[in-house]
Amino acid sequence: MLNIKNIIFGFAIFILTIFVGIYGLSTLYGEAPEYGDYCPENLFNQSVCESEGGVWVENTRLVTDERDGIKAVPVSGGYCQYDYTPCQKDFENAEKVYFKKIFLTALPLGILIVLAGALIPVLESVSAGLMLGGVGMIVYGTGTYWRFTDDWMKFVLSLAGLIILIYAAYWFNKKEKGFWKRLFRGK
Repeated sequence: MLNIKNIIFGFAIFILTIFVGIYGLSTLYGEAPEYGDYCPENLFNQSVCESEGGVWVENTRLVTDERDGIKAVPVSGGYCQYDYTPCQKDFENAEKVYFKKIFLTALPLGILIVLAGALIPVLESVSAGLMLGGVGMIVYGTGTYWRFTDDWMKFVLSLAGLIILIYAAYWFNKKEKGFWKRLFRGK
């Protein structure tokens, strides 16, 4: 029978596990680097953009001309192509270092939380909430660093995580069945 209280408990544990993990990592490693700490905020001005090593790109709008077909026509304003600024490279390097720490902590932490949830077979709401929270930590940890990771590394990490969780699910379910058999036989 479905118990609505256990579903709510499980969902609350899931959400709070993610919050504890994310804010715990933020407390441990500090806040993520911010763009303004590395690059001037006024790169929206063509002269500042170019003096900082950026490339100014004029805004354009596509219009249809009967003689020339579709063409780009300049409109007022533009933007700074940040990829060319040295400060952008510094910012991206700082992000990469920061998110690598988050990733290397959150991924194993998430796996441990999933396994801890699996060790609590009697309280389904706690078990399910912790396991979902652990999955949330895995998603958070990998999501922050994913853009800096090569495809082969994404494949290896995903495969390793999948193998670990399939093995853990098999092992815990096998162990749990033995637990229930012993419980009901009185041994």
